[in-house]
This record gives sequence, structure tokens and C-alpha cells, in this order.
Amino acid sequence: MENLETLKQWIKESNRIVFFGGAGVSTESGIPDFRSVDGLYNQKFEYPPETIISHSFFQRRPAYFYRFYREKMLPLGFSPNVTHLKLAQWEREGKLLAVVTQNIDGLHQKAGSKNVYELHGSVLRNYCVKCGKFYPAEFIRDSQDVPRCDCGGIVKPDVVLYEEQLDYGTLEKSVAAIRRADMLIVAGTSLTVYPAAGLLQYYRGNRLVLINRDATPYDSQANLVLHESLGKVFSQLE
Repeated sequence: MENLETLKQWIKESNRIVFFGGAGVSTESGIPDFRSVDGLYNQKFEYPPETIISHSFFQRRPAYFYRFYREKMLPLGFSPNVTHLKLAQWEREGKLLAVVTQNIDGLHQKAGSKNVYELHGSVLRNYCVKCGKFYPAEFIRDSQDVPRCDCGGIVKPDVVLYEEQLDYGTLEKSVAAIRRADMLIVAGTSLTVYPAAGLLQYYRGNRLVLINRDATPYDSQANLVLHESLGKVFSQLE
């Protein structure tokens, strides 16, 4: 595979790697890409996904929101794949500073990664909007219609909806990690969703690696580009 040997060499020489990942990291665990052509746009739902998982729609039509959310955005029962496991290994070995992820499935933590910055939140954390009580993802899955707390408040997933701001603390930590990185691996993301994609501008080094099946707007700025599946690449790394 072209460029694989260079990638292997850079990984060997680096000890402050930061990994920035998108939906393509999880698709190989069987979790469908939110934007993939699995019929999300024309099956069962009469609104586009971006509309349904917006803050205003959640407030206006919570029962509809939760019907979509349970069916399309609650990926429970999936296992980490080779990419998740390799990143956790690098962290244990002291080579990896942090994982910055756009995914909300918690698979990096399931694989053993500790330093994970979840830009868009996590389905595993759910809170009552009224009293703040915590609920696991299974509570949302098993509840009928709109999940409600003992106090009567709606239990909302700790995921960033359209029209909502990213968590400032998570952004700050992600920027700090990327600034410190001696190697930045960006993988499984089209780099078209902002402000997440804008984080690449904070990288100061000369080992920016992009691994994605398709071309991205940042390919020309990268030091190394691999248009391959993540599983194919990461299964060959040490």
C-alpha cells in the first residue's frame, strides 16, 4: 500500500500522536454512517435527519425526535474494531496523547482509551433537563415515547444537536492536545462539519496524515494521504 511504510516510520518516531476521527472509524464496527445512503433520508421519516436532530425540533416534537433517535442514533451492543483497539494500545504505550472524536458511540472508551474528547457528546450519558439526574443509554432505549425522570423532567441525551454549541471545555482540551501533537492522524471524516473540521488549523507539526476512503478538502494540506479503509490501514500497524 502506497505511503504505508512512511506512516509506519512516522508512528515509530512519534510519541505525542493525536488521533482525530469521524464516522468512518465506527462504520467498521457495523454502526451506519449518519450520512450514508442507507435510506435515512427517505425511509420512515418525513423530515431530513438534520431537521429531526435539531434543538428546535427536539423542543417542538420530542416524541418524534426520540423515535428517530432510538432507531438511528442509539448504537448499543456494538464492539470496538481494530482502529479503536490500536489507538488504546498506543495510549497505554505512551505514544498517543489523545483521541478527538466526532462520534457519540463510546467505542473508544470501550476499547480502553482514557483520554477521549467527544466533540459531539455521547449516547452513554443522559440527563434530566429539570433536576440533572443521570440515566444510562438503556433507559432511553427501553422507555416509551418521551423518556421522563422521576421528577417529571425529560431525560435528554448528552449529544450536541444541530443549533447547539459544542462544549467549550471539550473544544479547549482538543485544541491543546492538537497543538502539542508531533503527529496528527485524521481519519474516517469528510472534514466538512464545522467547527470540528476547523481544529486542524491548530496543528503545528509537519506530520499531518489523512486516512479516508474519499478525498477531503484538506488533502492538499496534508503531509501524507491514504485513500483506504481504516481497517485495512490499522490492521497493518504495530
